[in-house]
Amino acid sequence: MRKKKTNKDVTLDVIKAMRRGNREAYQDILGPGFHSQRQVFKSKKTYTRKQKHKAEY
Repeated sequence: MRKKKTNKDVTLDVIKAMRRGNREAYQDILGPGFHSQRQVFKSKKTYTRKQKHKAEY
């Protein structure tokens, strides 16, 4: 006799499928490779040497 899938197993499969779909959609939009979803907010006061990052006061 075959073992029936429980409701918990089905929901895990659905979640995995949604995550896979989201990953593929992001790769279509942003291109291949790693892209961070949450980026750290950089303060204006953070020191950097690059001219393009220097704020004019």
